[in-house]
Amino acid sequence: MAVSRVQHVDARFRESVGALHDQFQPVSKNAGDALFDNATVTVGEALSLLRHQLTSRWIDFVARELKNEGLSFYTIGSSGHEGNAMVGMHTRHTDPAFLHYRSGGFFFARAAKLPGSTPIFDTCLSLTASSEDPISGGRHKVWGSVSLSIPPQTSTIASHLPKAIGMAFFLERRNMATRLAEVAEQFPEDSVVVCSFGDASVNHSTAVGAINAACWASFQHLPVPILFVCEDNGLGISVRTPENWVTSNYRNRAGLTYFQADGLDFKRGFDVVGQAVDHCRRRRRPTFLHLNTVRLLGHAGSDVESNYRTREQIEAVEAQDPVLRTALHLIQAGVMSPQAVLDLYEEIGEQVRAAGREAGTRPRHTTAASVMAPLARRFESKDEEPDGSFLAKRREFWDGKPPEEQKPRHMAQLINWGLQDICFKEGNALVFGEDVAKKGGVYTVTKDLYGRFGVGRVFNTLLDETTILGLAIGAGHAGFLPIPEIQYLAYLHNAIDQIRGEASSLQFFSNGQFSNPMVVRIAGFAYQRGFGGHFHNDNSFAALRDIPGITVVTASNGADAVTLMRSCVDWAKKTGSVVVFIEPIALYMTKDLVDKGDWNNSYPDPGQSMPFGEVGHYGDQDADILVISYANGSYLSLQAMHDLAGEGVKTRLLDLRFLLPLNREAIISAAQGKRSVVIVDECRQTASISEEIATILIEAFQSNVPHISRVCGEDTFIPLGTAWEHCLPSRETIYRAIKERADK
Repeated sequence: MAVSRVQHVDARFRESVGALHDQFQPVSKNAGDALFDNATVTVGEALSLLRHQLTSRWIDFVARELKNEGLSFYTIGSSGHEGNAMVGMHTRHTDPAFLHYRSGGFFFARAAKLPGSTPIFDTCLSLTASSEDPISGGRHKVWGSVSLSIPPQTSTIASHLPKAIGMAFFLERRNMATRLAEVAEQFPEDSVVVCSFGDASVNHSTAVGAINAACWASFQHLPVPILFVCEDNGLGISVRTPENWVTSNYRNRAGLTYFQADGLDFKRGFDVVGQAVDHCRRRRRPTFLHLNTVRLLGHAGSDVESNYRTREQIEAVEAQDPVLRTALHLIQAGVMSPQAVLDLYEEIGEQVRAAGREAGTRPRHTTAASVMAPLARRFESKDEEPDGSFLAKRREFWDGKPPEEQKPRHMAQLINWGLQDICFKEGNALVFGEDVAKKGGVYTVTKDLYGRFGVGRVFNTLLDETTILGLAIGAGHAGFLPIPEIQYLAYLHNAIDQIRGEASSLQFFSNGQFSNPMVVRIAGFAYQRGFGGHFHNDNSFAALRDIPGITVVTASNGADAVTLMRSCVDWAKKTGSVVVFIEPIALYMTKDLVDKGDWNNSYPDPGQSMPFGEVGHYGDQDADILVISYANGSYLSLQAMHDLAGEGVKTRLLDLRFLLPLNREAIISAAQGKRSVVIVDECRQTASISEEIATILIEAFQSNVPHISRVCGEDTFIPLGTAWEHCLPSRETIYRAIKERADK
């Protein structure tokens, strides 16, 4: 039978420790005594470190044992990285930590700071995907804990760095907008944010951009107390990291302080780790802790290292085992005998094995409904009459003439007033993005916000959408209500994983225990005249539609935009939800539908909101032709319907505000009894919501389906100049589609 690398590592530890039996010389030292000369680490700290490292090691061993028995589903381990336990020991359990998947030593060291924690059993429940797993509820193996301030994430490509930076950035700003008492109590004033990742991940554009953003802010003397912990084992699965690559890149980086610590030998590394943590805590400055490690047992249980490493190379790495090094130091210092080390090794091994066996018997998910429970997105919405005191303060804020008393205006102005109202009402609301401050945004939608609420709440970011969304996630963690702006819909695709892989997944991976509320405003869709090209006229949001748990909304007129924005902010605030609001650029300044000024709207009363899933109805209720559309499509459809009404053709429009999820019941109800349904979808024909709407109708009506036709954008990027007019639905093409059905 072949001997596994686990057996090799285990045997080397036992043999190396056992070989020192005859050399052991006991020394009488107290827990608080220094273990070494010229180092501050105490005997007690060294003994604790060994326990944390052994626990992490045995978790890796048992994960593989359980996998062989069909009870575990995750074998990416921390073996060789256990030096990160030193970071866990030097930081507090109130320091938020966004962890790399090899940060097991850190997790067990941190858990020791909170009496009553059960990290071994909790981790085993996670390994076995039990629904009793206290962090993810059996949905994924993640490091995470509410009480330990560790939000869970998979961290596969360093995608967690932007949100870690966001939290560090906003922890320093809790008192600039309002006193967030609950957050301030949870995270003391001098807290730091810990973010660990691997040397291969540091090359990913997400990591490069995130670290750049932290340095960019620090360079301008803005405090960003984040401790980057690069756990450098020299490999990305099978690809070597060039020697000195990480050091050369980050040792002399503007805005960043660099520390290099030995993660394989705590005698040389422990104090340096402490210095790095202390520097970050005192200076409130991005700090890069380069922790050298090795990777034992391969990338994961399925990784055959011999395919890309020689046996000699594998054994040379195993000889650098940091857990063995810790044990040898304790023996050589005379504070722990070889037998005591082996006894502790066996004790922890049996404890982990017992926990693993028990976890393997615990229940798992048996229905899709239980798996999906944290992704629910049905929110309560109701109009609330503001009290007199609030209304009086609000009137004063508006200098005696609130916007509902102003004349009707176009969408851009109404959204602007709506954002001002939201920032006035919600003291922790933040508006940020590219050009949103003094300039007021490309389309002046955020004009005056900077002047009225200040740089603490309305500010420009660097030009990086990944950073903008990462800041938003971090702001939510820090107790704020972020309203980030993505300047154009096309720019979202540069950074969409921050919504897909991070923001939307947090409640899923934490079983609803963590949330990162946000309302992402995106200027989008096409139809801009005289200014085009696909970056500024992007008409596809298909990439958003398959992201579980988020809500995507839009509006065709200013009044709907205001009430919908209010509801979105309320849902984000109360449920921690992620909402994406696509604002149709071409309708921002539109005032006329068919008559002068008839598309301007009055500003809705301050207590008015929009119920979740609500749709709009226009036209003749008894018409047998139904048009279904949204945003620009609704606007154009109303124009076409006006033209047809002059010819005696009756039509009804269903105006969708919710693009994800679609209101199936409203669509089916509106189509009931109709002879024809014309779906006007300004986005591309392929992967558009028109396909989903058609499917809803076919499934609902079976053999009695009304005739369905679609008027869609072509499967193309939007061209410059006037050529775009041939690629998108228009007043004329919608007219012809409806007229064709009316003539049948």
